[in-house]
Amino acid sequence: MHRRDFLSAGLGAALGGAIAGVWPPLAHAAELKEIRIGYQKAAGILFAVKQRQTLENAFKVQNIGVKWVEFQFGPPILEAIATGNVDFGFTGDAPPIFAQAAGANIVYVAALPANLIEGIVVHPDSPIHTLADLKGKTIGVAKASSAHNSTVAALEKAGLSFSDVKVIYLPPADAVAAFARGSIDAWAVWDPYLAVAEKGGARVVSFNTDVEKPYQYFLAAKSFAQDDPALLTQLIDILAKELDWARANRAELAQTIHDASGVDLDALLKAEQRAGLTVEPLNDDIIANQQASADRFFKLGLIPKQIAVRDIVWKWTPSS
Repeated sequence: MHRRDFLSAGLGAALGGAIAGVWPPLAHAAELKEIRIGYQKAAGILFAVKQRQTLENAFKVQNIGVKWVEFQFGPPILEAIATGNVDFGFTGDAPPIFAQAAGANIVYVAALPANLIEGIVVHPDSPIHTLADLKGKTIGVAKASSAHNSTVAALEKAGLSFSDVKVIYLPPADAVAAFARGSIDAWAVWDPYLAVAEKGGARVVSFNTDVEKPYQYFLAAKSFAQDDPALLTQLIDILAKELDWARANRAELAQTIHDASGVDLDALLKAEQRAGLTVEPLNDDIIANQQASADRFFKLGLIPKQIAVRDIVWKWTPSS
């Protein structure tokens, strides 16, 4: 695969939807002039929502604007929320674990079952065929990303310790180049990078669903949840309707993303066909699953202290 083909995935997998309905103005929200949303250009489901201006149309009657802030992957989004530069965002499972361990004032507000969205890939002629074959090999992964979590889970399932492999922390754009030139033996990555890599001949050694029960999350600033709970509920309700549309229109979803980003359409179709595209409030099972991931990171010394995921869960009650 040519490096430029990998780089084209950088505008990536996202979620589009029908224009949401208009809600009556909210008392406290009337004072708010803008909602700042962090999204991932490579994998955020918010990408096509932005392109279709769904939220802008929903909130304009309340004189509330929407500001979109682009990030390469999840951890910088949560850093932006923690520093007061963003109000709301979407990430995989690991970023909020690292953020909570660092004391960030964030809250989980909704969960999205992730399905098949990431995997560990190797070159077509690689001698690596099983997870056990990763021993002594170099794996590229974005630190504190969901792929970091699935890599840890994969090694654990194979009976390998984290020290049995050489993990190179690389953000997606750098990992694209490193994998293309053969500087790393394996690459743990999410869609649409994964789907683009597969189309280019990369071979999947393990999918995330082979080693864990993956979730993605909507997260918000703690102050946003405390000060504007009705507005936050409205925001998630709109996104839930977008997801309903997306599940029923996956080909159109992929086409929308392709038209806006230029990412390979076949890769997007593959990515969206296997995406979960549902959203639900966090329940005891989801919290326990996320807690197990947090405990695994602490055990390995990858976060500085043990955390209780339940401490930063805000309960979304769908309006309909």
